[in-house]
Amino acid sequence: MEFDHKPVLLSEVIRFLAPRAGGVYLDCTLGGGGHAQAILASAPAVRLIGIDRDPQAVEAASRRLAPFGERFVAVQANFRELDRVLDERNVDLVDGILLDLGVSSHQLDRAERGFRYQSDAPLDMRMGPDAPKTAAELLATLPVEEIARILREYGEERFADRIARFIDQERAVRPITTSEQLVAIVKAAIPARARRTGPHPARRTFQALRIAVNDELGALKEGLEAGTRRLRRGGRLVVISFHSLEDRIVKRFFQEESRGCTCPPELAVCQCGKKPRIKILTRRPVLPDEAEVRANPRARSAKLRAAERVLEEEGSE
Repeated sequence: MEFDHKPVLLSEVIRFLAPRAGGVYLDCTLGGGGHAQAILASAPAVRLIGIDRDPQAVEAASRRLAPFGERFVAVQANFRELDRVLDERNVDLVDGILLDLGVSSHQLDRAERGFRYQSDAPLDMRMGPDAPKTAAELLATLPVEEIARILREYGEERFADRIARFIDQERAVRPITTSEQLVAIVKAAIPARARRTGPHPARRTFQALRIAVNDELGALKEGLEAGTRRLRRGGRLVVISFHSLEDRIVKRFFQEESRGCTCPPELAVCQCGKKPRIKILTRRPVLPDEAEVRANPRARSAKLRAAERVLEEEGSE
């Protein structure tokens, strides 16, 4: 089956990544290969390594990008492993890195993957085989307090404690194994008045569980650090996020890494020796325009931030 996924903010990605002839680039969230194809076609002799934890994405992108020959290679891995991926290919530094976060359209549309609250399916939610447990297994094994924390922190769900208690009561009677079961539990837990307006009542719960199953925020923090470390001077890091938790992590990372000395102001001479590693290219996040949102409604929550490496690691070429 074709891995259908419309690349979001495509022209903006190319503008900020600014691929140069002969450069080496890393697409850490390959998906269907839409962004990768545009990067490979944007300048002569560009080389690109594509990473995705989903074997279906790797297979589909490999077919799509086969015409680029040896200029493209696809690797099944979590982007938090990008150091290993580059080391195994004897690549020291790269000229640009793209992170297009979140779940892909293909994964959402395949009911059997368990990401959707609109249809019944096994409660899986794994983006790839590296995720150790399914959503159903987490719900079966985690303490009720941990389930509430996940819903509150990752889903920003105000009824987190109540939903967690209802989950605990249900699993004492029977295993929670399908999306339909979980939706029914969430609807029962959320007061009727709160379900009359706003998005689907289970949306935040499903988002929170997906993030927990795939350790998305932990992977993002590790990926940002490793990616910055492997950029050559002048290389660009472009990140597209789709919810506030991701965007907050990216924003804070960029702010921290663009700062220099952190010594107290009363010190006349810097003692910490800290220098900015990056320069922020986007003062505010870049958003899709109305035409793109009309053509691809899933782009409506996308936010792009970009930075440029200004200081290489000691010992780098």
